[in-house]
Amino acid sequence: MEEKKLLIEGRRLDGRSPDQLRPVKLKAGVLKRADGSAYIEQGNNKILVAVYGPQELHPRHLQQPDMAVLRCMYNMAPFSVEERKKPGPDRRSVEISKVVREALESVLFLNLYPRSVIDIYIEVLQADAGTRVAGITAASVALADAGIPIRDLVAGVSVGKVDGILVLDLNAEEDQYGEADMPVAMTGRDKRITLLQMDGHMTREEFRQALQLAMKGCQQLYELQKEALREKYSSTPKEVTG
Repeated sequence: MEEKKLLIEGRRLDGRSPDQLRPVKLKAGVLKRADGSAYIEQGNNKILVAVYGPQELHPRHLQQPDMAVLRCMYNMAPFSVEERKKPGPDRRSVEISKVVREALESVLFLNLYPRSVIDIYIEVLQADAGTRVAGITAASVALADAGIPIRDLVAGVSVGKVDGILVLDLNAEEDQYGEADMPVAMTGRDKRITLLQMDGHMTREEFRQALQLAMKGCQQLYELQKEALREKYSSTPKEVTG
């Protein structure tokens, strides 16, 4: 792969220090017709998440008698990347849908809703690396916004290695030209890991440090998740008189 200098005098090409998140904007309850929703901007990522359910699952042979089925559909809009993407699901979107579902399943009380289904739709409007973990962060907020009982919010972030240095929250150039990429998702309170993948190579010590860096990033995102939910539910609508 073509080599590219990604760190100049300890700073990344977008001006961040190695342990700094991209600017994050996170909002809950952005879609009126969804049971729960959230929107996240993280760097140049723009991702919309909608949650529907719990509702009865059809056809009935797909129902689980003792728990709800969690379904996740991750999709990248054709215009989300520079080279127009072919519409519809592909192998990558199916794989990401699966890992997002698995990252969130363990924090939901699915046993409370037998024979039901909860659907999560993640639509990437603009992609700039780390869409799966940003999608998890937003989906967790959307699930809470839907009023679905949840043990804890889950936040996700990627850690990578560029120019031999560990960096937090990779952008597209770092993801493309870096030496490693490790998406991580974890719960906010007890820091239980619900997603851990890696592409590339790290030493055992680098892996340990990368996990610590991911924990720091996830904790910052966890605070933003709580703030987004507080912002929605602390503002009460004004009464209209006349």
